[in-house]
Amino acid sequence: MTPGLSTPKNEISALVQGIADLALEKQADNVISLNVSGITSMTDHFIFCSADTDVQVKAIADSIRKGTGHKPWRMEGYEQLNWVLLDYIDVVVHIFKTNEREYYNLESLWTDAPLTKYIDEPEGKSPEKTD
Repeated sequence: MTPGLSTPKNEISALVQGIADLALEKQADNVISLNVSGITSMTDHFIFCSADTDVQVKAIADSIRKGTGHKPWRMEGYEQLNWVLLDYIDVVVHIFKTNEREYYNLESLWTDAPLTKYIDEPEGKSPEKTD
C-alpha cells in the first residue's frame, strides 16, 4: 500500500514516526521531519537524516523500505548512495551522506515549516517539536 490523497492524517503521522524510528535503529544522525502541508502541495512531510558512510546510508534506506508497510512510489539515488530519496507521496525521505547534507542544506528551504527532531531515547518519550 502506498499512501495517497485520501490517507488519513493519523496514518501519515504514524508513517513519519515509523520511518524516523527505523532510521534511528540504523544509527542515522540528525533525524528531523518538517511538516510542509501548509506550505506546499507536493507532500505533507519531509524527513531528513544522514550517515557518514555508503554502507550506513544503504542500511538506513533498506531498513525504511523493508520496515514500513508501504512501498515507496519512487526511489532515487540508491545506486550512488550519496543522497537517497524515498517518495511515499505524503512523506518524502531524504537520506544523505553527512557531507552531501551539509552541502545542499535542503532544510533551510523550509524554515517556515514546523520541525520535529527525533533522537534515540528510551521508550515512552515523545519527539521534540520546535517551531
